[in-house]
Amino acid sequence: MPDIPAATPRARVRVPLRFADGYSADADIVTFHGLADGQEHIAVVLGEPGPVPLVRLHSECLTGDVFGSARCDCGPQLREAVERIADRGGVLLYLRQEGRGIGLYNKLDAYALQDQGLDTYEANAALGLPEDARDYTAAAQMLAALGVTELDLLSNNPDKAGQLRSLGVAVRDRVPTGVFTTAHNVRYLRAKVLQTQHTLPLAELTGLNVG
Repeated sequence: MPDIPAATPRARVRVPLRFADGYSADADIVTFHGLADGQEHIAVVLGEPGPVPLVRLHSECLTGDVFGSARCDCGPQLREAVERIADRGGVLLYLRQEGRGIGLYNKLDAYALQDQGLDTYEANAALGLPEDARDYTAAAQMLAALGVTELDLLSNNPDKAGQLRSLGVAVRDRVPTGVFTTAHNVRYLRAKVLQTQHTLPLAELTGLNVG
């Protein structure tokens, strides 16, 4: 286990969350000092977290989270995660890792290559960028600062659980998210299964037409 410097809570503020479909929840949003990558990540604490809270590591997606892009499943995953975590009690870490860590402009450049037939990972490679540049050291620091040492991880991505465990966080279980398919994101979801072993129903996705 690596020796990770400690982060500390910076501020905690109560924020009422309201979603377009009418769902609402109250959250405590926590900011931090001393995060390893220097980014402004936040923790969204929902419900009453118990000894083993439900936690999601959600990478920022401006196009999906804010504008409702149908090219990914990020926006629906975020909405689902808030409700599921609020019901059980836990934490959503909103991480400033746009485009799996390559940034917004590069992500949009990758979209243009996807329109020419490349999948999401091939497009990153064609731009000379990593398929997935995300590092979850800051996430582990945030969890430690919140006193979370063991958790159930709301994620289809085995790399998130693997990285957290390597950083000293006890992941008891990995809980899959829902499957949010559109005509525009089927190829994207298939690629996540085939390239990075996401726990999504490949047979079901293969049977859908690509828009």
